[in-house]
Amino acid sequence: MDNKTILIAAGGTGGHVNPALAVAGLIRYLHPDCKIHFVGTADRIEAKLVPAAGYPFHTIDISGFQRSFSPANIKRNLGTLRRLLTVTSQVNKILNGLQPDLVVGFGGYVSGPVLRAAAKAGIPTAIHEANAFPGMANKAVSNRVDAVMLTSAAAAPRMKCKNEPIVTGVPVRRELLQADRTQSRRELGLDDRPMVLSTGGSLGARAINEAVVGMLALLWKKKAAYFHHAYGQYGAWVPKELQKRGVNYGASSAGALEITIREYIDDMARCLSAADLVIGRAGANTCNEVPAMGKASILIPSPNVAENHQYYNALTMKEAGAAVLINDADISGKRLIDIVSTLYNDRLRIRLMEENALRMSSPNAAGAIVSEIIDLVNP
Repeated sequence: MDNKTILIAAGGTGGHVNPALAVAGLIRYLHPDCKIHFVGTADRIEAKLVPAAGYPFHTIDISGFQRSFSPANIKRNLGTLRRLLTVTSQVNKILNGLQPDLVVGFGGYVSGPVLRAAAKAGIPTAIHEANAFPGMANKAVSNRVDAVMLTSAAAAPRMKCKNEPIVTGVPVRRELLQADRTQSRRELGLDDRPMVLSTGGSLGARAINEAVVGMLALLWKKKAAYFHHAYGQYGAWVPKELQKRGVNYGASSAGALEITIREYIDDMARCLSAADLVIGRAGANTCNEVPAMGKASILIPSPNVAENHQYYNALTMKEAGAAVLINDADISGKRLIDIVSTLYNDRLRIRLMEENALRMSSPNAAGAIVSEIIDLVNP
């Protein structure tokens, strides 16, 4: 792996980018002379996370297709078609400049054109699919790439793979696995009061934001606890709405809630290790990082995803006794209060959920993926 160059394509959401960063981090740790580059878009979460992690970042102009046919989405889809006409030349320019020894895709619409161009150029290629219901980009290139790595064997029948796929699990970043709860809570300035961590992902989730705002408006003067909430790119209205409802977030008070509100949690290892309960969507990233950290969770699957895969992710965790599942249409501030209160009045159940979550984790996923990458780079 010394002096080899690997190009990683991942973008759109943290669910695609974070597993890619986990693998890149392990490669950098094991093979510091290996050159790792990323390609993504300039306006999504990868443009923040990848440079912050210290990797060279290249951009292409591409967007995804919208599934509904509203006038606005039809306009967006026409824009996507126009971008598809020029994106191949952008990708080829990057490939010609880097001359990578391997190109790896982690899903999202950015990975499709990169993997297609790399395979056509004869560059070794691999993809990782995080969900049991594969995304469109990975499905489209699975018959062209040299290696397909899966989180679940259930994804295999839904893909036409050139070679036999392997099941690796979803990689979790080393900083998450190595995070220490006591140190994290000390760094965040927490005492022994419980902490609830809530997020709708890098883009934000309207239903979760509304429910969390409603919960905090009802609770903030009544319960002694910490709440850390990330409202996401499309939730910029949340701080103003909390102010409108009289919620004094950011203030310190020994007898009431202490609330931290921000757009994105860029220190997830610290916050997740410090948390006692996690509220969020049920994407592949959440449903692997939360178990890896042994955390109890309340999962609200997004109804706006292909094959309803988040529901099945959450159902798997619920059936394992690791999470509470709430449908998006049923979530509200009052409902969250009821569930959070029930859990905190039953500490034995919380401990069992934590233990069950930990049993579901796949801590060696990054290692399995890196092993496959090494085989492709050094056949």
